[in-house]
Amino acid sequence: MKKSLSLSLLLAFLLVTALLVTGCQKPEAEAPAEPAVSESSAESTENEPATLKIGVMPAVDSAPIFLAAKNGYFEELGLTVDVQVYTNAMNRQSALQSGELDGAMTDMIALVNNVQNGFDIKVTTSTDGAFPFLIKGELKDGDAVKVGMMEVSVSNYLSDRSLEERYDVEKIYINEIPARMEMIGKGELDMAVIPEPMASMGELNGLTKQLIENPDAFSPDVMVFTGAAISDKASAVQRFHDAYNKAIADIQKDDSEARALLVEVLKLKPEITDKILMPEYHLARVPDEAYLKTIMDWNERVLGKKIELGYDDLIEGKFVQ
Repeated sequence: MKKSLSLSLLLAFLLVTALLVTGCQKPEAEAPAEPAVSESSAESTENEPATLKIGVMPAVDSAPIFLAAKNGYFEELGLTVDVQVYTNAMNRQSALQSGELDGAMTDMIALVNNVQNGFDIKVTTSTDGAFPFLIKGELKDGDAVKVGMMEVSVSNYLSDRSLEERYDVEKIYINEIPARMEMIGKGELDMAVIPEPMASMGELNGLTKQLIENPDAFSPDVMVFTGAAISDKASAVQRFHDAYNKAIADIQKDDSEARALLVEVLKLKPEITDKILMPEYHLARVPDEAYLKTIMDWNERVLGKKIELGYDDLIEGKFVQ
């Protein structure tokens, strides 16, 4: 009897222990399931359809953007880019500051002044431009000349770099490119700084075109995006630069399509196609600190504005890395 009683107690104890252990466990169905994120779904999130609105000038800098749009490089990356062409840099700047544009082509001189005045924009890549002088008549070294340009701009900067030791320069500030061309055509200016391919239109009309050589390692022309676009549309901005680079690679192999596209989009005369001075195009890159210092020193000296900005205040390099 004692053996039987002991065995019964042992079995009862084991049964109770098993019930207790089972009761402490949650059924698998109640455990929270961890969402599975595959690489393909992550990629689709990054490449989900997006739109950017940008402003460009009637300049050879715009050729890679026009070409990327024509060849479907933006579309391949799920990106729609609304490109607005401005002939007046002030109008383009107003559209950028009012939030009508996510990004725009501008130049380092205007950039420094804009950011100094509290406007939240940053360079995401340099662009490549060509800036000839259009000249009315013949000029000799030492002549007094009236030169049309925009004040806070690359045209003023390059004029100083090229003209200050050759001529007695009177600067005439005119924002509208067509207005500059009209005034030099009428003889109201001796020279005007006009970006290509618009300068070739002036040459076609009998003016002399002379390229301004850029002694710097970088072009003063840049693409900027607003702080809001950089933070809220980072994937779209990255895709813009990826498509831009694909177009640059095409142009580096053969620039004939880019030439024809500039004439087509800007509604210029086909006769200038082979006359356009095309720059050396680079893949997306940002200016270095030494070049930025050159620009800021010029701003302080010529425009009389003290600049209190650092490299990171002006440049965002993550889209070109």
